[in-house]
Amino acid sequence: MVQKGEIAFAGTLVVILALFHAIQWPFSCTHIHEDQEGIATAHAVEHEHTAEAIRDRLAAEPPQSYLRDVVYGGIDGVISTFAIVSGVAGAHLAPGIVSILGGASLIADGFAMAAGNYLATTAERDEFRHAESVEHRHIDTFPEGEQEEVREILRRIGIPADLVDKAAASITADRDRWVRIMVRDEYGLPTTVRSPSRAASATFFAFLICGIVPLLPFIAGLGGSFWIAAGAAGVVFVSIGALKSRWSVRPWWQSGLMTLAVGGGAAGLAFAVGYWLRRLAG
Repeated sequence: MVQKGEIAFAGTLVVILALFHAIQWPFSCTHIHEDQEGIATAHAVEHEHTAEAIRDRLAAEPPQSYLRDVVYGGIDGVISTFAIVSGVAGAHLAPGIVSILGGASLIADGFAMAAGNYLATTAERDEFRHAESVEHRHIDTFPEGEQEEVREILRRIGIPADLVDKAAASITADRDRWVRIMVRDEYGLPTTVRSPSRAASATFFAFLICGIVPLLPFIAGLGGSFWIAAGAAGVVFVSIGALKSRWSVRPWWQSGLMTLAVGGGAAGLAFAVGYWLRRLAG
């Protein structure tokens, strides 16, 4: 019969392996290129650069990234639940209390994080739509001034002076394109709006998946649960940080250690507070 300890270990291993696979995937995406001397070399390729591929890619709607929502939810999930683990361990309370407090926190905090991210992303969308409405109104009221703003934007990005008027006329001939450029360059807003529901879902599920890892040893009733949870949480911290490096200029180990330092610092603080409160209560 399968023991609870084996289930907890398997669950922890699945989460860690999933994160590790996500880290390794981009490094395996290579393209073999044969140089002028006939020597095959491997180069990392994110997308093709043929004329047809470029045309199709730029004609499509720009993809929306929910990376920050996943990272935000995952890191906060591990920190929140392991902080409870550390605090209870520091106070020398029963392991069952860790499971109860950690489980309640996992669900409640996960929903709270998702709700907060939903409202924040909705605010971003409203800000974008407000900027669009302002620009449409300005174009109707002060078209010459708005055209001059386009010309100034073109000058700032290095368009030659003799081509500015022609380029501005081409841009302002399409009202939607005109407004998108103004929203991006005048307001500094992205040209695509992310989905609040997808952002909230990404945060919630990342919080649950990563946050449950420090609780599994306590749920299974393993001996030395705290140290097993600490090791598993450390691996998840490093894995999340390494995963971020896929979209960062930092190497994976540096990003992983940075995340481990932040998460470990929060956990250490919670342990110290729990220990101090226990001493204070006698």
